[in-house]
Amino acid sequence: MADRTYRAAPADALRVEPLGELTAIFDRRSMQTHLVVSPMPEILGAMGADACNAADLATRLAAAFDLDGDDDVQPILAERLGELAAMGLVERA
Repeated sequence: MADRTYRAAPADALRVEPLGELTAIFDRRSMQTHLVVSPMPEILGAMGADACNAADLATRLAAAFDLDGDDDVQPILAERLGELAAMGLVERA
């Protein structure tokens, strides 16, 4: 699953509103609101409009948050991408 490539929903399809420790993501396409916690909003933000896999995402998040590019995070990111896909917020590219 770590090598699967995903694309985030178009930015204009989502309304993202921080609510303290939760973030509400309203998907205009499905008319559903998803309540998520970190790192889901950060993952969506790091994906941007480009298709990426867990390795690409790990590199982008490491650069954005000044972190080490640890290979141990790739399986975790692959799981989070799968969860975002199940919610319909990302899709396989």
